[in-house]
Amino acid sequence: MLERLYVELADGDLRLVKLTEAHREALRTVCAADGDIWAIYSSSFGPGHFDKSFDALIGGGGRMPYAIFDGETLVGMTAWLRPDWSAQTVEIGNSFIRPDARGTGFNGRVKKLMIEHAFAVGIRRIEFRIDERNARSQAAVAKLGAVKEGVLRAERMTWTGYVRSTGLFSLLAGDWLTRA
Repeated sequence: MLERLYVELADGDLRLVKLTEAHREALRTVCAADGDIWAIYSSSFGPGHFDKSFDALIGGGGRMPYAIFDGETLVGMTAWLRPDWSAQTVEIGNSFIRPDARGTGFNGRVKKLMIEHAFAVGIRRIEFRIDERNARSQAAVAKLGAVKEGVLRAERMTWTGYVRSTGLFSLLAGDWLTRA
C-alpha cells in the first residue's frame, strides 16, 4: 500500500519528487534562506543542523519525504508521515517552502495535490500536527478545510529544548469531497 501513496506527483510546473541524496545541496541552500523559522520547527534544517536533519529525513522511520519543484527549481520539502493503512490515516508534515514562494498560493497547490492523491489511494483521514506558535501554518491548513481537533499539550521537545504544544488538525475524505 505504501508504494501507492509514495509516488512522484505533478500538476503543471509543480512536481513532488522523492527526496534523495541528490537533492541535499539544493535543499540546503533553500533551507538557509530563512534561518529564523527553524526555531518553531521540531528539527532544524538551518546551517549547522542541516546534515543531521536531512540524514534523519531520508533515513525512513515512518517518513516519506519529497523535494518540491517549481519547474526545474527546488523550492522546498514536504513528507508523508506515520502512514497507518489499518486506520487509513497519514500525516502531511515536515513542510518548508522558501520565503519568496510563500503567500503565492504555491503551498496550497502542494497540499491539494497531496490531499487529492491520498484520498484517491484509500486514505480516509489526513492529519496535520503544527506547533501552537506557528500561526501561519495553522491558518494555511484551516484554509484547506482541516478542522482543529485540539491541542496536544507538551507533546514533544524540539531541537532547541523547547517543550512544544502541538495543534492537531484533521481532514476527512468525506469533508474534502463535499468541498469539491
